Amino acid sequence: MAEDLYIDPSADKPAKYRSLIPQVEALVRGESDLIANLSNVAAALRQTFGFFWVGFYLVKDRQLVLGPFQGPVACTRIDFGKGVCGAAWERKEVIIVPDVDKFPGHIACSSLSKSEIVLPIMKGNEVAMVLDVDSDRLGDFDTADEEGLRNIVRIIEQIL
Repeated sequence: MAEDLYIDPSADKPAKYRSLIPQVEALVRGESDLIANLSNVAAALRQTFGFFWVGFYLVKDRQLVLGPFQGPVACTRIDFGKGVCGAAWERKEVIIVPDVDKFPGHIACSSLSKSEIVLPIMKGNEVAMVLDVDSDRLGDFDTADEEGLRNIVRIIEQIL
């Protein structure tokens, strides 16, 4: 198991993701506890990129329920189709929001959150959880984040 991350702080975003992916694989390899793995993934993402908030919402009884995360306290439950997380769950697709104040029905867990990316994590054909990443800067997420985070999601889907 890897105990430290080795990411060049001067690297650009795509290079950081390329460096992080094998380290995340090493973090979860051999560990069977999902919560432990999600906790380490959230910590690795926040440590590498300095995101304002990064975490998981797990599907339970037709709601998204807060799971492991890094950052300030967060909303505990989100209904299907509500906010960015609920919309990503409903649509089964990645949603990038450059300005959360312009997203209809955005749920403001923190007024400091300015932009967001949410990725569904699938188990078979159903969404099992979502990865939610918030930034305190407008327009902070791009295709490099989408591609890099999709690779992280694939790792998680393999251990579900």
